[in-house]
Amino acid sequence: MFEVGARWQVGDVRALVAGLAGLEGDDDAERIDLISELESLKGAASAAQARLTVAFADSQEAGQEASGVRAGDRGRGVAAQIALARRESPHRGSRHLGFARAMVHEMPATMAHLTAGRVSEWRATILCRETATLSVEDRREVDRRLADDLPSMGDAQVERAARGLAAALDPSSVARRASKAAAERCVSLRPAPDTMTYLSGLLPVAQGVATYAALDRRARELMAAGDRRGRGQIMADTLVERVTGQSSAAAVPIEVNLVMPAGTLLGASDEPAEVAGQGPISAETARALLAASAHTEALVWFRRMLTSVDGAQLVGLESRRRLFPEGIKRFLALRDKTCRTPWCDAPIRHHDHVVAAGRDGPTTAANGQGLCVACNQAKEALGWSAAVVAEGGVDPAGAVGPHRVRLRTPTGHAYDATGAPVLEARRGQPAIGLPRADFSWVEEMLEVKLAAA
Repeated sequence: MFEVGARWQVGDVRALVAGLAGLEGDDDAERIDLISELESLKGAASAAQARLTVAFADSQEAGQEASGVRAGDRGRGVAAQIALARRESPHRGSRHLGFARAMVHEMPATMAHLTAGRVSEWRATILCRETATLSVEDRREVDRRLADDLPSMGDAQVERAARGLAAALDPSSVARRASKAAAERCVSLRPAPDTMTYLSGLLPVAQGVATYAALDRRARELMAAGDRRGRGQIMADTLVERVTGQSSAAAVPIEVNLVMPAGTLLGASDEPAEVAGQGPISAETARALLAASAHTEALVWFRRMLTSVDGAQLVGLESRRRLFPEGIKRFLALRDKTCRTPWCDAPIRHHDHVVAAGRDGPTTAANGQGLCVACNQAKEALGWSAAVVAEGGVDPAGAVGPHRVRLRTPTGHAYDATGAPVLEARRGQPAIGLPRADFSWVEEMLEVKLAAA
């Protein structure tokens, strides 16, 4: 089908992808062979992608230099374009660019294995990651020493071997890496299933072990005294109490942005609601949260955002000011949920004008979008542009539609960022067109404060 050594074009790759849809195999032995060859194909494709990535980045930076872009600004937006092409977040695009450059310029043996499909992209990434602090010469030495064994090594073996060789070749760089890692200690929050959340702390090992030991010791003390909670429950509650200073884990004052249809609030329907930043919850859980907050020690504010009848949109807000006021910022955060750049799941950090205020872009919800820092910086690079192609919300005829932004990169590729439904349970359902009068019950923002009874 394809000639070895021939110069492939985009159409050839598309034909290969399409051809894989009919791959079945005549018997189990052949199916195993095909699975093995497809794994090799993935590695070879990753190597080809790495070579193309480096060539693209070099060409883009040369073009920026020719256009007079300052040295410190060259390369801005390059990783973001790679990320969009790979359908990944900008952070992953930047990481892939670094990986590609290491493979092409610094690790020839690993690149040869990847090109031949003898190792996976992830295994090569582990080796690249564990040698990141080494000089080019030392990195090539690790690459050379592992060349013969790499195809037969597992992920953990590659990690241990690379780390050991790095420590032997350049102990000071390993020490510097550990020091840098300690400086990057942090706490993060991410959603978990069933109206739960993961609170994670990245700590130096001594501090992490000490924290866990203290929580474990407290749990064992209380269990010995007859506490009927499980060990994990006690540890979690103790963590909350010690961090917040509250007398009990249930007494923490909070503000929760609860997005829900009016019918769910009133008990007329059982459509799911959403907790901003956490995701969908059942109607019963949403009503239970509202009811329970009035009967605890906690001071709880639930900011209720009523949605359009089809659950797809919030009401838009606008302002004459250049900077978005707090109301619109909150609206953008609830509407967009995460960074609006396609495939980027990073938290919103900037409230951006799609069409810049300097180019007479209005300060409205329709011309606003939530972006992460990296995507906002990439959007301002040479050759990038953005435009609102659908304002979303309710139009004068009463039709409801999503907010949509079209992002164009310097190569002319266009990517549409379509706002997700405010209520995920309505995803895939057709929009409902209703007379505008039917939306008379919608308020711009209704704040309900529920205090202790």
